[in-house]
Amino acid sequence: MKINKKEEIKKRTLDFFEKACIVLTEKEKENLEIADFGLNEIEKSGLQIVTYVNNNRYCAKEMVLLPGQTCPEHRHPSRGQNPGKRETFRCRYGKVYLYTEGEKTKNPRVSPPQGDEEHYNVFHEIILKPGEQYTLEPNTRHWFQAGTNGAVVSEFSSPSDDASDIFTDPRIKRVPENEQQN
Repeated sequence: MKINKKEEIKKRTLDFFEKACIVLTEKEKENLEIADFGLNEIEKSGLQIVTYVNNNRYCAKEMVLLPGQTCPEHRHPSRGQNPGKRETFRCRYGKVYLYTEGEKTKNPRVSPPQGDEEHYNVFHEIILKPGEQYTLEPNTRHWFQAGTNGAVVSEFSSPSDDASDIFTDPRIKRVPENEQQN
């Protein structure tokens, strides 16, 4: 991703944190992760993340989804003695459409990103509005998308190891924000 695009996304992300009344330190703002999953379509498929803490016992993050932005379908598998990440999403601002395993919702409110539909297989819809939360068990396939006004979501989980996440789309690479892509 080009530097000017990163700066634009960072500014928009910080605006969303402000709308949600989430105060960040200067260090947290500097360490903001902009994940485009190696697809170079940040407005369509991506996620902006501030990680407060991630240790061998627990993890806490804030995530911003731009309007209509999707975090692609993935799961958090077991790793050795670790059963996989169990995570709770709590909506702080906007609306987030979470799709997970379970009975398919007949008329889902949103769709996977255009052109990427073949990489989305779970369609049990959970709609989260500010103050609402949902917990995902380890190794559960899921994806989520912001509504038309974007979304801010707090994540509380067992330890996070993003590198071990398994994405349905084989093109996805969990690339650190500081790696330059063209």
